[in-house]
Amino acid sequence: MTVKIRPAAPEDKPGLVSILYDTPEFKAHEIEIAVEVMDSCLESVESGYFILVAEDDEIAGYVCYGPTPLTDGTWDVYWAAVARKRREQGIGRALIEEAEREIKKAGGRMALIETSSTPAYERTLHFHLSNGYREVARIPDFYSPGDDKLVLQKIFHTI
Repeated sequence: MTVKIRPAAPEDKPGLVSILYDTPEFKAHEIEIAVEVMDSCLESVESGYFILVAEDDEIAGYVCYGPTPLTDGTWDVYWAAVARKRREQGIGRALIEEAEREIKKAGGRMALIETSSTPAYERTLHFHLSNGYREVARIPDFYSPGDDKLVLQKIFHTI
């Protein structure tokens, strides 16, 4: 089955929220923020956030990204999630690649991803590293004692 990637629409919200709640890596307060960002994006094209959805007969995943305020060509990838039953099918990679194409089209020169250093996020870290991101910063104990903030970067254009 071919997965189509397209911009999110308001009617996608229940499926997207369902994916968030079915993602064991996300804590309740993280899901709350993800839903706030989603609402902002779905309510206004001026929000500064963009969401792409992967779907075939159902919503399989999404990625949320946007330009980093006060920068020249830096973008953040805020959220990426694929339905648990749909993992390992290339959907996450397709979403990230499409987000990167859109970022480049908008003049983006790099993308940043922030993630946790805990074992729960090991798969996430491996996924991003395998997609060409590299760790450029680590802030010890950022989220909580023993949970470092990792900053990953992918450069699209040489400065």
